[in-house]
Amino acid sequence: MTAERLSALDASFLAVESPAAPMHVGWVSTFAPPDEGPRPDFDELFAYLAGRLAHAPRWRQKLAPVPLGVHEPAWVDDPDFDPAEHILHAPGEDLDTIADEIFSTPLPRDRPLWRFWIADELADGRIAMVCKAHHCMVDGIAIAELGRLILDAEPFEERGEPEPWDPVPTPSRGERFARGVVDRAGDGTALALAPLKLVRSPGRLLGVTGLARTVAHTLLPPAPGSPLNQPGSPHRRHVRRTRPLGDLRTLRKRFKVTPNDVVLAVCAGALRNFAGPHRLKVMVPADVRGAEDAEGGNRISFVFLELPCDEPDPVERLRAIHRATSDRGRDADDLDAAFQALALTPSPFQRVLAHAFAHPRVSNLTISTVPGPAVTRYMRGCRLETVHSAVPLAERHAVSIGVVITAGSVCFGIYADAETLPDADVLGDELDASFDELLSAA
Repeated sequence: MTAERLSALDASFLAVESPAAPMHVGWVSTFAPPDEGPRPDFDELFAYLAGRLAHAPRWRQKLAPVPLGVHEPAWVDDPDFDPAEHILHAPGEDLDTIADEIFSTPLPRDRPLWRFWIADELADGRIAMVCKAHHCMVDGIAIAELGRLILDAEPFEERGEPEPWDPVPTPSRGERFARGVVDRAGDGTALALAPLKLVRSPGRLLGVTGLARTVAHTLLPPAPGSPLNQPGSPHRRHVRRTRPLGDLRTLRKRFKVTPNDVVLAVCAGALRNFAGPHRLKVMVPADVRGAEDAEGGNRISFVFLELPCDEPDPVERLRAIHRATSDRGRDADDLDAAFQALALTPSPFQRVLAHAFAHPRVSNLTISTVPGPAVTRYMRGCRLETVHSAVPLAERHAVSIGVVITAGSVCFGIYADAETLPDADVLGDELDASFDELLSAA
């Protein structure tokens, strides 16, 4: 079987999915209608998106499981792929209602794991695109790459015709089983030889020391108990707030910190006022993608930090976060090395680890920052205004915060369990207040 197999990290996002925790990544993009010429209708936007996505083979593929679960599923071409089943019309005038309903339902696993909805009847005259794709298929950086594929640098831009597509036949169950057994045996051999490689390489032994330190950062101290971590529901609320990019740049330059430090400090201030003055442990995804990595899939690792929500002074919160992130420079790479080693272990062991990693004692919430389009982009003449992400929630996690930095804007997407945190809109107001507090201090 030549099909690409899910990595252990990709498969972990399938493993931790449950009815109360759909593991799709989402995003809401809004567009201003063209300044000149007619407003595109749904049929035009459908043809535009279908044509762009025809250049991305992964988006025509589905998962083929391996019998008896001896190895991870593989991506195979879907012979029945129809873009009309994935690019849909979202009638209605209220974007909040549309997005919340879309994000509250899981993706069916018997077809390509993505869907886009076009909302072209909004009350404010804008056009929105509400999208979701399973986390086993994409991470934030892969979505940014997708944006470069489907959005244009000019209002109207022609692209070449995609290559003719003939789906590759799916390997039979017997072929998938045999290939899985062979691959798993190779993984076992590599795992058995790993200690010998370490002994022969002093550099690798030093890496083990760094890994031990990173594991300690991951597990210790355990995340404290919090109202943000309790059994929840699949119902989602997506709250969007947008700040001028100049606000973030002002704080970055004034305090000589990174943009991510500013984002974390703003979130810490908002969570202090929303959930109480108690420290929280946050999981921060970090991109470890290299030039040799394939498009799509996940090439992320994580950094675990204590958010100083107990600190009343906003500048001291920012400085504490800057010290912590500066001290954790190698954590993401070390943890990625651990993921590579764990990929060689049997699937049942990997699934146990996936659930352990998603436990609320490992982290209270996720805060993710990714780059969006750095210059103005268009969809069929419509100018992109904002991109707000929705970072998936594992079980017993009531909220996540995704941040997309685009040309001129910092877009905060609060993704909450609508039953556990029915007042998630208040957290959005607290984000604005926390940003303003830091600006006043600057």
